Amino acid sequence: MPLSRRSVLTALVAAPLAAPPIARAASATTLRFVPRYDAGVLDPHGSTSAGTRNHAFMVYDTLYGLDAAQQPQPQMLAGHVVESDGLRWTLTLRPGLRFHDDTPVLARDCVASIRRWAARDLFGRELMAATDALSAPDDTTLVFRLKRPFPLLPMALGKSQGAAPMMMPARIAEAGRDHAIHEIVGSGPFRFLADEYVPGANAAYARFDGYRPREQGVPSGTAGPKRVFFDRVTWHIIPDFGSALSSLRQNEADWIDFLLPDLAPLARRDPNIVVWVQEPHGLIAILRLNHLQPPFDDPAIRRALLRTIDQRELMRGLVGDDPAFAHTPVGIFCPGTPMANDAGLEVLTAPRDPAAVRASLAAAGYKGEPVALLVAADLPQYRGCCDVLADEMQHAGFTVDYQATDWNTIVQRRENRGPVAKGGWSAFVTNGWYGTDMLTPMTHTSLRGNGAKGWAGWPDSPRLEALRRDWMATDSLATQQALAVAMQRQAWIDVPYVPLGQDFQPTAYRRGLSGFLPGFPTFWNVRRS
Repeated sequence: MPLSRRSVLTALVAAPLAAPPIARAASATTLRFVPRYDAGVLDPHGSTSAGTRNHAFMVYDTLYGLDAAQQPQPQMLAGHVVESDGLRWTLTLRPGLRFHDDTPVLARDCVASIRRWAARDLFGRELMAATDALSAPDDTTLVFRLKRPFPLLPMALGKSQGAAPMMMPARIAEAGRDHAIHEIVGSGPFRFLADEYVPGANAAYARFDGYRPREQGVPSGTAGPKRVFFDRVTWHIIPDFGSALSSLRQNEADWIDFLLPDLAPLARRDPNIVVWVQEPHGLIAILRLNHLQPPFDDPAIRRALLRTIDQRELMRGLVGDDPAFAHTPVGIFCPGTPMANDAGLEVLTAPRDPAAVRASLAAAGYKGEPVALLVAADLPQYRGCCDVLADEMQHAGFTVDYQATDWNTIVQRRENRGPVAKGGWSAFVTNGWYGTDMLTPMTHTSLRGNGAKGWAGWPDSPRLEALRRDWMATDSLATQQALAVAMQRQAWIDVPYVPLGQDFQPTAYRRGLSGFLPGFPTFWNVRRS
């Protein structure tokens, strides 16, 4: 077993925080950002990663935006009209919208973009399955003719979770219908500077002078006016958390997206730094299980695993001892949001009984088959959580094959559906899902039960899928909440994944900056005083 998270971070805090080799002089017109994740995939429809999403909302725009209450508001649209008992939606674009290649945004561009996005996104596929025809009768009008009412249409076209429905020129969307795009042209507040991009190291964006913010409303989430106060925004990847903080303290960076909680006290002692939890919904850590391979192809063994999990201890391994940075218990939906409930939570909150788990494993026929647990050794917080998890599982009778590697290797390896002996896997921990990703069954990728068509792990649950379709078909909050209760109870039976807890990751920035919006990192409204 490798060094514990506590040992690693103690050494990190005690060691001198060396300056990274990418220092940039402070500038009133440039915002220097250290992201938690590289964009990696620049195609806005090509990945569900947070890095891709953060990049995409700089370069592209959406027809609707989600405000801080996660309610859709017209963004690129002037508005919409619903007719024919909900079967006809007419959407009208705002005047004066332009792409970065100086061509106007036309309705046919949006139709092509929606079709491309929908082929890659759960919510999009559901919208198009309910659509009889999508057309652009003129340059400013989109018309959805539906087979059945789809009251969540604005939510689908405004979602920020996963692959967001970004608008791009039709020529790019249609040419890249079946493969990744490489020409990054949007209509958002920033232009991507392709000639300055170094994958895994640096990215740069310039203010798009042709962008027209909404004239009404206030900035909130991804809705409202997006006013830009910097000429340039640069991203610099600094893999080492101590060096990232050092760059901020030495005025070589303006804003670091992710500050390890253990480093927060050191950052707070610096009068030039502000520490803030930007995302009020936090992140949700999960243990993803491989349903195709032993031992977790057996639902009885998956259910036994649930009763080994101590969320509180796992959160200590992830973020340390400060209770301000973690919350438990956590069920299937993000705590404190409308779909969250406590149905069946006793499976995670009842006293842990390793002897009872061992008896359940024996009854299920478990014979000590190794559990290949993939551990991101390059991410101290993941490693700390996995150390606790491995210990809990071993005490309960699982044989844990602790496979330490780097996160990028895990991302590639988790797509392998074969047995462990041929490069497959049994389980991995990720803390990459925002709480907002788990607000509803429509944005909750980990809760899907669509088997081979789903995310890595490939759980097959016809009951979960039926409940999700029922949830989508109603706009009654009470009915949706009842269905969310049923989905959570079913999740404890099928165990598509195991929730490990909710954590609140701090961000840090140089004093003198203001205008940050709650949520994921966005770069409009931010200014230097």
